[in-house]
Amino acid sequence: MMQVSVCREQSPHAPVMLPEVLEALCPQEGEVYVDGTFGAGGYTRGILNSADCKVYAIDRDPGAKERGAKIEEEYKGRFTFMRGCFGDVAALLEKEGRGQVDGFVLDLGVSSMQLDEADRGFSFRFDGPLDMRMDSAGDGETAADIVNTYEEGPLADLIYRYGEERCSRRVAKKIVARRAVQKFKTTLDLADVIREAVPRSPKDKNDPATRTFQALRIAVNDELGELERALEASIHILKPGGRLVVVSFHSLEDGLVKSFMREKSGAAPAASRHMPMGAQSFAPALFEQKMRRAVKPSDGEVRINARARSARLRVAVRTNASVKGVA
Repeated sequence: MMQVSVCREQSPHAPVMLPEVLEALCPQEGEVYVDGTFGAGGYTRGILNSADCKVYAIDRDPGAKERGAKIEEEYKGRFTFMRGCFGDVAALLEKEGRGQVDGFVLDLGVSSMQLDEADRGFSFRFDGPLDMRMDSAGDGETAADIVNTYEEGPLADLIYRYGEERCSRRVAKKIVARRAVQKFKTTLDLADVIREAVPRSPKDKNDPATRTFQALRIAVNDELGELERALEASIHILKPGGRLVVVSFHSLEDGLVKSFMREKSGAAPAASRHMPMGAQSFAPALFEQKMRRAVKPSDGEVRINARARSARLRVAVRTNASVKGVA
């Protein structure tokens, strides 16, 4: 194995849990990997530096293509950037003429670079337009469209479901009342209205606007649907022994990953005592879970990189069990 260099202090966009990801992925010479959330390329570089292997990276952010071009030049013949959504990983690989791969890694959620770009509208730390689209060059619904057009009930439901905001009804009511006077255009304008609706708890270190902003971002980018499609695709794109490695940052994502890995590893409810032995049907175990519990970041990493605080890593290994459409 090549030596891996990790220097978190010098990078404002340090990849979260990189040593743990590389340990789980275990890059080997001649193998092929997919980095489904390219971002600044932290995982991709880590993989390429670990072994003489090949990496395909996916990102829908237009700015990622330029960053990918630099890595393509640096690691000639070993890296290919694919513009698109990671839920479409199977189609993207097919377009490149690539079959099954040895590993698939996902770092979910918004990148620190996107949070730092005010004009993307992801963060209330900077004032910017209420956009929140990861593919800013695309069409699609923006966060401004949602807060300015959704009825109060559906808006409250969205904030509760995707943001897990207990005060979702109050937030939606405040938003609807305010937009009747003036439409929302900027992040700080919306954040101020949310703060009026959500009392700040001394136990909660997060800004009161955090959960609503999360809900809007997830809805705008169909993040949970994207994750579900990627997890299903992993069954087909991974070779036997291929590793699925997912780092999530909130309970909605982690819950989907946990349920998928548990179900596909053959975990099933207890047999019914009313059904004769041998008559019950069990799906083959498509994955093997090497660990039942999620891996958390080290205290040292959390001190250096605050974004890592809520990270959870889960790993599953593809078995040789076949399903329809998989050799």
